[in-house]
Amino acid sequence: MKTFHCELEVTLEVIGGKWKGLVLYYLIKGPKRTGELKRLVNNISQKMLIQTLRELETDGLIFRKMYNQVPPKVEYSTTELGQSLEPILRSLCNWGGNYAEQSYAPGEIEILYLD
Repeated sequence: MKTFHCELEVTLEVIGGKWKGLVLYYLIKGPKRTGELKRLVNNISQKMLIQTLRELETDGLIFRKMYNQVPPKVEYSTTELGQSLEPILRSLCNWGGNYAEQSYAPGEIEILYLD
């Protein structure tokens, strides 16, 4: 039995870490193939991307769809549970933008929007 001391611990267990939030951020915008995610999530290794995708799938936040074709095609998308994180991720994005404006001098930081 796993013990948590507050609800935030549960949340961070599921979506915490360096890459999960970013992967979810891009998948909430629509289904993506592994190669697309690799290009979008800057500096993630292939091994870490696959591990992150497996963990998110195990936790029920994303769905992996395999197409029966040659070469094999795999596409990832958010489940209903994963999609429910959209307002939370948007709030985190807004907070990060506000923090960047207040904490960095002009020209000291650049946020690239890849939408």
